[in-house]
Amino acid sequence: MADRPSEFALIAKLFAPLAQTPGAFGLRDDAALLPQLAGHDIVVTTDALVEGVHFRGDDPPASIAKKALRANLSDLTAKGAEPAGYLLALSLPAHIGIAWLESFARGLEADQKTFSVPLLGGDTTATPGPLTLAITALGHVPAGTMIRRAGAKAGESVYVSGTVGDAGGGLALLNGEGARLGKNQREELIERYRVPNPRLALGLALRGVASAALDVSDGLVGDLGHIAEVSRVRIVVEAGRIPVSPALRTLWGSTPEAVVRAATAGDDYEIAFAAPSERAVMDAAKRAGVPVTRIGRVEEGCGVVLTGADGREIPVPRAGFTHF
Repeated sequence: MADRPSEFALIAKLFAPLAQTPGAFGLRDDAALLPQLAGHDIVVTTDALVEGVHFRGDDPPASIAKKALRANLSDLTAKGAEPAGYLLALSLPAHIGIAWLESFARGLEADQKTFSVPLLGGDTTATPGPLTLAITALGHVPAGTMIRRAGAKAGESVYVSGTVGDAGGGLALLNGEGARLGKNQREELIERYRVPNPRLALGLALRGVASAALDVSDGLVGDLGHIAEVSRVRIVVEAGRIPVSPALRTLWGSTPEAVVRAATAGDDYEIAFAAPSERAVMDAAKRAGVPVTRIGRVEEGCGVVLTGADGREIPVPRAGFTHF
């Protein structure tokens, strides 16, 4: 077993300093206290990350910590929620030592300052492997304003923030693709895979603007399928409108196959949403300082289709990542 302190010494040394909000009680109690804001609803989300599935074993510990927290903050922001705190559960295999954990805790500390979100509590356990961590994030929205997956209506437009597919490109680079890609572009794509950028300001600006929204974690086409399913509509995505970064175009090209690959890659953590007013969307994007692109439309029917410039459907063998 790697050299590391006992569970309680570990909590006191590394994680109690991250729990400075009064309701966390310095991680010395069995639960935390989260005050209810008058006139607000509490929004709760949780995501588990598993080594070899959501991150590579050789990823930097600080980036693993940031990815775990940011994935959950991304879920909150797609609902229009403002983060209030989070819980962390760690299942540690024997080879994880104190140096790794110190770096992991520094990653959390940095993001807590960036996003003004405190640790409220959690749990640490041992496991034969693989390394697994789960975060439960809590946020709040003015009562009745959470943006759900349901709500998209025929006649509305579909949008996505930022660019799509970069994280998939970063993972491809780590797996040996793109040997000739320049250093700066390599670093850009790998960073998008390791450390996503939750669009907190945009999520808040989309309250009352977006009719339905979610974050893109398993692939743009696959995730839009969730909106289509619960809203009982058909979503048409125009391949030529999907925003792709110059770095990803250099890596994968601009063929229809490359666009399908970008639109089905996971870990983007951008916001995909439907809205009735393009002007309101662009005003919200401007206030948030986040680029937003109109990529399609909502129609009567069901499912999601990707179409080319000629309007014909482009086959999509796999809409996105699935665990089962």
